[in-house]
Amino acid sequence: MKLIRFGEAGKEKPGIILNDKWYDVSSFVKDYDETFFENGGLDQLKEALADNPTLPEIPAGTRLGSVVARPSKIICIGLNFSDHAKETGAAIPAEPIIFFKSTTALCGPDDDLIIPKNSTKTDWEVELALVIGKKASYVEEDAAMDYVAGYCLHNDYSERAFQLEMGGQWVKGKSCDSFAPLGPWLCTTDEIEDVNNLKMWLMVNGKTFQNSNSSNLIFKIPFLVHYLSQYMTLLPGDVISTGTPPGVGLGIKPHPIYVQPGDVIELGIEGLGSSKQIAKAYQ
Repeated sequence: MKLIRFGEAGKEKPGIILNDKWYDVSSFVKDYDETFFENGGLDQLKEALADNPTLPEIPAGTRLGSVVARPSKIICIGLNFSDHAKETGAAIPAEPIIFFKSTTALCGPDDDLIIPKNSTKTDWEVELALVIGKKASYVEEDAAMDYVAGYCLHNDYSERAFQLEMGGQWVKGKSCDSFAPLGPWLCTTDEIEDVNNLKMWLMVNGKTFQNSNSSNLIFKIPFLVHYLSQYMTLLPGDVISTGTPPGVGLGIKPHPIYVQPGDVIELGIEGLGSSKQIAKAYQ
């Protein structure tokens, strides 16, 4: 299944994509949130759809929101592509580098990117994200995929001055409003034949900067779910973003390139759709 959330920001409803058309399933589902995943919502929705109900079609051009309602946490993995670590001058990590992104950074896949107040180094990062389907604590790696509900596209926007030049943890540079466009859809695991072989790309103003494949992840998804569950309980609906390939603005030589007002950032992952953000200055 491909799940979407649609409508005005803060008032999104749950929907689904069937045969490339968007349908409203709010008569069956309240929202795609922790309660939905925790109580077997995916299976219940699948059963409801098996009866071929008449569903309201969503008008073309309707805004899409984040594919999940505000989760308990967004967990990100840093430097999870060896060539990305190299371009930033960092060592290849021996264990996953973990940081958090505020859930208030969540937005729709095609919402505007708001360059933060006092920002000088806003950067892009195409990433493969996964959504947890059931409570996970001390999970064994060979059972980890049982806890994954599905996958989606994420742009892990980062303000590099906030992140790297102002002390403390990376979270300051990762959590600004609009810094986590998620979607366009959440694709359940059965829809993706090989999550370790998905093309990933990102363009700015029509020029390709990132062009890679999920096969290049250092730490794969089952290991990440296992590893994270040793240090925290993963709740249904939680988002794990697995890291970005090379081609971020920070790594461009001889001079880094950062997002400017008016820039158009487009990105996509094979099977998970594409998104587009237009950069605007904070006002």
